[in-house]
Amino acid sequence: MSKQIELGFPAPGFMRAIFKNPPINLVDPETILELSALIEKLETDPEIKVVVFESADPDFFLAHYDVLVDKARTAAMTKGPTGMHPWLDVLVRLSRAPVVSIASIRGRARGAGSEFALSCDIRFASAEKAVLGQFEVGVGAVPGGNPMARLAGLIGRGRAIEVVLGADDFPGALAERYGYVNRAIPDADLDAFVDRFARRIAGFDKDALAEAKRFIDEASFPATISFRPRSISSSSQPDARQRKLGWRSFWKRDCRSAQTSS
Repeated sequence: MSKQIELGFPAPGFMRAIFKNPPINLVDPETILELSALIEKLETDPEIKVVVFESADPDFFLAHYDVLVDKARTAAMTKGPTGMHPWLDVLVRLSRAPVVSIASIRGRARGAGSEFALSCDIRFASAEKAVLGQFEVGVGAVPGGNPMARLAGLIGRGRAIEVVLGADDFPGALAERYGYVNRAIPDADLDAFVDRFARRIAGFDKDALAEAKRFIDEASFPATISFRPRSISSSSQPDARQRKLGWRSFWKRDCRSAQTSS
């Protein structure tokens, strides 16, 4: 099985991680395992100061969780070092890792993709091509990585409710206005801007970066209790079948969009 994340080191202290899981960069158990191993490296490698996450697919930064994966397989995954389900474990550990994590968002980052972007320290987005959102409520589910806690801290309670309960898409420019991302940058300038910013951070002292981030985390990071697993709607509910069909139709729509773009 091919690796889903390609790693590169453009400069000392600077790691680049590129998502490559065609056709639409779905998150699945293999993605989670690769991310867990990558984060362990971020936690233990004294040389890495900054990591940039980006995508090889201009239409999808990181999509939602793969709804066609056997749910029993997902539920049976071994808990991570935090004692939480490995997806929650990845999100929490990335936020706390002693490096600066940057999501360079071009294309869609919905559902789990949005949750991952929110777990990064900084989000830069293409003004024209980035799309973020938490669509789960629209198909009868609750977001699994609990973006509610992170969004409320970033954009306020009212807007967090708008994003999660409205289940709509937020283009890059609007996401910037809300505080969902740090900056929306013209697409033609995004790569150069992020590269320049990451190289600047990579030139600073590792201990100073990690300690300053730790102090910010103490003041702003959601409590671990906020990251309880959330489940998809129970099959005992009368409209559960329709909701499952909603998940599948959403996945198929994104796949068709990817085929059209290519």
